[in-house]
Amino acid sequence: MTGSRILVTLALLAAMVAVTACGRRTGLDTPYEAAVQARKDAEKAKQPLPPEPEKPVKDKKFILDPLL
Repeated sequence: MTGSRILVTLALLAAMVAVTACGRRTGLDTPYEAAVQARKDAEKAKQPLPPEPEKPVKDKKFILDPLL
């Protein structure tokens, strides 16, 4: 009984590792970059253009930023 429980646990751990490995390897897009890309894609497909995205505001440094 203990052997089968260990086997099931190892199988579940292996499945979790396999699932967590899925995804994008590149960095995430900011909302501004996504809006610019959507505008380029719409222009290429000759569809109505979404509104022009606004440039992001430069963030101020915060005292706790190094901790993140």
